[in-house]
Amino acid sequence: MKVDKISLNGNKINEPIVACIGYFDGLHLGHRALIEKTIAVAKEKQVESALITFSPDPWVTIKGLKDVQHLTTEKRRIELAEKLGIDRVIVLDFTKPMSELTPTDFIQQVLVPCHLQALICGFDFHYGFKGEGSADSLKVQAASFFEVYTIDSINEDEKKISSSRITEYLEQGEIEHANRLLGYPYELSGIVVHGHKRGREIGFPTANIDVLDELIIPRVGVYAGWTIIQGKKYQSMINIGHNPTFNFSHKLSVESNIFDFNEQIYDQEIKIELISYLRDELKFNSVDDLIEQMNQDQIKTREVLK
Repeated sequence: MKVDKISLNGNKINEPIVACIGYFDGLHLGHRALIEKTIAVAKEKQVESALITFSPDPWVTIKGLKDVQHLTTEKRRIELAEKLGIDRVIVLDFTKPMSELTPTDFIQQVLVPCHLQALICGFDFHYGFKGEGSADSLKVQAASFFEVYTIDSINEDEKKISSSRITEYLEQGEIEHANRLLGYPYELSGIVVHGHKRGREIGFPTANIDVLDELIIPRVGVYAGWTIIQGKKYQSMINIGHNPTFNFSHKLSVESNIFDFNEQIYDQEIKIELISYLRDELKFNSVDDLIEQMNQDQIKTREVLK
């Protein structure tokens, strides 16, 4: 996978490409039509397919927002683009000066240097200062430089598939619905850190994950899912919460009880895939009550994942 970092008045793309453009958080099913069209047109023109994205998130640059959370990191978006068959990813260094370009200047100073043969965008794509440029104006303003194709809204249950809609499902614990719109299981990643080790004392050791701050944390509760360690997947029972029974913490913790696994993985980066929401996080009156419930959760997890 080729990854190009493009800044204003910086380097250019030397080879002709066909690209789609957007932030593409989650690279969900709503984005797939753009990807598929990009690859198809690139094959017709016998050039490389590309995905043009932004760094940082445009809302960070335009509105000055901080601590913005996403469905995917930039690294994850690049990985997903490669899996979907894209040849290269172009990351625009979305600075304040770039955000303040007029629509015409954005085309001439940012898009034209990308050596585009064609550009694919969503019907609601906007560009240029204050989003003054639209998909319709792009077709007109860019006509002498490259072709423009627009993709209509991709819907599910008569509603547009969007990153914000998927985020709502995650926050409601509707992980199955979120995964269906993503087209793959929602993933959290981070470094394994030391915890209080109470899980080990009661027979359910957990890997405590310091999840990347950028990622959206789904609803508090217990999930069935998979833990991925060095490329290998293990059935897991995952708790997202505040540990109300022991060691209550205001900061959310993400812990994975990894089935059939007994190795030290501290300081390693691991991933977890959330498959099914099992129940709310509960405060138990005794250790025995907690153990009984966790045994039931383990049985349910194996049933879900088998």
